[in-house]
Amino acid sequence: MFGWKKKHNDLMAQLRPDLSRESLGVGPDFPGVASNPILSRDARKRNAELRAGALALGVLVDWREVNSNPRVVLMLDVETADGTSFRGVADESFTITELTRLTPGQTLPVRYRPAVMDHYVALARDADPAHVQQLADQIASRKRA
Repeated sequence: MFGWKKKHNDLMAQLRPDLSRESLGVGPDFPGVASNPILSRDARKRNAELRAGALALGVLVDWREVNSNPRVVLMLDVETADGTSFRGVADESFTITELTRLTPGQTLPVRYRPAVMDHYVALARDADPAHVQQLADQIASRKRA
């Protein structure tokens, strides 16, 4: 029972090396991809917290299909309103149509948990376009300065 999470994460890395911390480009603080986030209490709690998280912009780097739902793990380079940058990982379900529209370099609004900073993000599908544009302008003006 003790050490179960570590063994589970090691097993996931063995079964799916493309979902390992190294392949996703995140550090050792990343808890790992849940084999089934619907059944994982921690994943459900994390997803609820992310829905209320802070807004940021993520540039899509790559993605990995996890199963045939299609469930996809997205790797994004995230930039926050306060200037913090990090590699974010989003575990999302997509329709086939949405999946065909994913392209590397695409900028997507995401939500993250500033207090945790564990590399998990979620797509902000509910974000107000005006707020997203304001955030993009703020980030762009900081880069110009």
